[in-house]
Amino acid sequence: MAYVVTEACIRCRYTDCVEVCPTDCFREGPNFLVIDPDECIDCGVCAPECPIDAIVSAEEIDESQRQFIDLNITLAKQWPTITVRQAPLPDAENWKDVRPKLQHLTTERVTG
Repeated sequence: MAYVVTEACIRCRYTDCVEVCPTDCFREGPNFLVIDPDECIDCGVCAPECPIDAIVSAEEIDESQRQFIDLNITLAKQWPTITVRQAPLPDAENWKDVRPKLQHLTTERVTG
């Protein structure tokens, strides 16, 4: 089973994890990352790279975060692949310890 990006990533979007991923399974949304479970090989190298511990194994995910399994599956089909580390969102430091923040998830890609 794949790894999952959880609520902690919302409005932070640190991308340290994407650089170490051997299968390019991360997808980038406006204020959140997800992992494509069809591409994830369950290697786990991404999890320790996340500075806010937002990445967990789907097998070990806390009950309060289980909805993020389906969110990763759904949004991975909609969002583009990200393979290069980028700066976190400008106010990431202000959001890294905020919970709950699911209501702040933006799912629509802004185009052009």
